[in-house]
Amino acid sequence: MSQFFQIHPENPQQRLIKQAVEIINKGGVVVYPTDCAYALGCHIGDKSALERIKQIRQLSDKHNFTLVCRDLSELAIYAKVDNSVYRLLKNYTPGAYTFILKGTSEVPRRLMHAKRRTIGIRVPDNAIALALMEELGEPIMSSSLILPGETDPLTDPYDIRETLQHQVDLVIDGGYCGMEATSVINMVDDVPEVVREGAGDISGF
Repeated sequence: MSQFFQIHPENPQQRLIKQAVEIINKGGVVVYPTDCAYALGCHIGDKSALERIKQIRQLSDKHNFTLVCRDLSELAIYAKVDNSVYRLLKNYTPGAYTFILKGTSEVPRRLMHAKRRTIGIRVPDNAIALALMEELGEPIMSSSLILPGETDPLTDPYDIRETLQHQVDLVIDGGYCGMEATSVINMVDDVPEVVREGAGDISGF
């Protein structure tokens, strides 16, 4: 049975943030809010938690997982970013975008696309997500909370608890945070490619 925390969307209670991070550090899978929808998250180095997320979403090894980062400087530790890409990312972070980039050696190989060595990277504009990462001191390994057979993410924390209470360790209720997944932009080649149109405005790409 999962735990259920109600955390204030603008002023997250530090006591609950600390408890949530303890759950992540002990190998837990958590549901947490971002700036466009709820997401599944776990510790970047935890293989069994990652397998649980893959099981919940029925994902293949070809899936690009996402590292949710606090800011651009943290993003640059995990992804190869040249000056032109950095300038573009600066204009779109924080925000409802996931950027597919070449991963660095800091990224566990099991998180990257098996052949292309790419990783999804994102910086959300959400106080709870940022507080979790601040306490954690590193990115959260994440995946959109889209269940098998569905096209849209789950949006209601109570529905999420009802559906996943035996599959996750914690559901964070951070209020309504949107019902659309991120826009996904492939930045591996010189020309940005829109892979998925979502909550982020893609007209600039």
